[in-house]
Amino acid sequence: MKLISRGRGCCVAGSRERGPPPRSPFVHQLRFSPLEKAKIAFMTLTLFPIRLFFAAFMMLLAWPFAFIASMGSDEQELEKPLSWWRKIVDILLKAIMRMMWLAGGFHWINVKGRRALPEEAAILTVAPHSSYFDAIPVTMTFASIVMKAESKDIPVWGTLIKYIRPVFVSRSDQDSRRKTVEEIKRRAQSDGKWPQIMIFPEGTCTNRSCLITFKPGAFIPGVPVQPVVLRYPNKLDTITWTWQGPGALEILWLTLCQFHNSVEIEFLPVYTPSEEERKNPVLYASNVRHVMAEALGVPVTDYTFEDCQLALAEGQLRLPSDTCLLEFAKLVRSLGLKPETLEDDLDKYTASAMKMKKEKIDLKEFSAYLEFPVSHTLESMFALFDENEDGIIDIREFVIALSVVCKPSKTLETIQLAFQLYQSEKGTITEEDLAHILKTAMGVSQINVTYLFRAVDEEEKGKITYGDFYRFAELHPHFAEDYLYADQMGAETGLETSSLSVPNGICTDFSPENAEDKNKPLQKKLN
Repeated sequence: MKLISRGRGCCVAGSRERGPPPRSPFVHQLRFSPLEKAKIAFMTLTLFPIRLFFAAFMMLLAWPFAFIASMGSDEQELEKPLSWWRKIVDILLKAIMRMMWLAGGFHWINVKGRRALPEEAAILTVAPHSSYFDAIPVTMTFASIVMKAESKDIPVWGTLIKYIRPVFVSRSDQDSRRKTVEEIKRRAQSDGKWPQIMIFPEGTCTNRSCLITFKPGAFIPGVPVQPVVLRYPNKLDTITWTWQGPGALEILWLTLCQFHNSVEIEFLPVYTPSEEERKNPVLYASNVRHVMAEALGVPVTDYTFEDCQLALAEGQLRLPSDTCLLEFAKLVRSLGLKPETLEDDLDKYTASAMKMKKEKIDLKEFSAYLEFPVSHTLESMFALFDENEDGIIDIREFVIALSVVCKPSKTLETIQLAFQLYQSEKGTITEEDLAHILKTAMGVSQINVTYLFRAVDEEEKGKITYGDFYRFAELHPHFAEDYLYADQMGAETGLETSSLSVPNGICTDFSPENAEDKNKPLQKKLN
């Protein structure tokens, strides 16, 4: 499997193409100098407990006001202009929330641009989404947000959430995503009767190094949106809370230990969609993302929340930052293979590959094998495996790659499947076979497996069975880090496993599964 230097996974700022992002957008690493460590220790013993107490007090102080204002509010009343006493409560709550952020070291909040009226833009799209501190613009505007339904049951916080009239997404309701989009559409088309809805279209937190793919849910209504960009221009980034890096409590502690924390909120001009964008929410989302990336001066990348789960899945093999399996996963989705049926598809393609009389096939045979017509997407997928650019691929590599995408955390299941595909009649494979298996499973062009193979092949037979490999993996669960090259394991990029299974941001993903445009054109890759 070969590496791709440019393509759908490349980063683009405006219309200028750039190389891949210098680091994974889902990883955040903090390094402190001795002086910074001394400052944090001093602040921990002095200012931190005071700030924490004051911030908690402000939140508790806001609770009774939000509780009283939320009592007896039916839908018809919510669509009416605020009464005089609710306007007073609104002002008081905003003041209390501002004092809470002041206690956290956000002494002033730099706001640029003009916030559009609800009649001008019913939806505010905010990016990049990198922390729970992104709640600052929410408390400043009291715009509605999309939240998990479970959030309303959290003591104190749940009451504050209900006050801003959010759109709730229910995990238990299988039809919740569709209902959520319909509710957003209904509110967005109410001619300003409802408060604006603030949506974080990335759907998960990143380190702000680029803008990942926007979920189309916010753009399905086809109404004008106002892009809002966030910046945290601090020397030491204690704000960012990503999939891999400091945890939520550590971020809170480190941020409260900083004397001052800067934040900038910029309201960009309202973006009015064209007729084509109204019909195609994926195109609409992509174009808005490019406008926001240009304002931020950062690239865009076609990483998605699903790619984050793949890249940081638990398992013995951790994908390096330059893996082309993320590209492969996008092509799998674009081809039309659905996540819910992917395991069945894997079983079907595995059985079909086992029955084939030859391992190498051309594009036409690949099309027949997958039962998909030849298309640009299929050609792009074929090119990923056409390592020698001779118009043929090893079908076994496709099956292994699909297994990784289908079961990213079940490394040994993928390796067992690969052994079945590569083993001789005696059930053994060679060092060359193991190299093909592991480089495909990791999505890299080259990998040195000599040390690993010799460690497994204790009797120096020059061949191993899956039983040999399994026993070795049981004794050495971290065999990848111990026996494979560190640069192939993404050690420098900080890609490590994560046990998180849901977005760690404010705005949960509510986009319908079928909202992704399967016919979105793919850029041609340069080898």
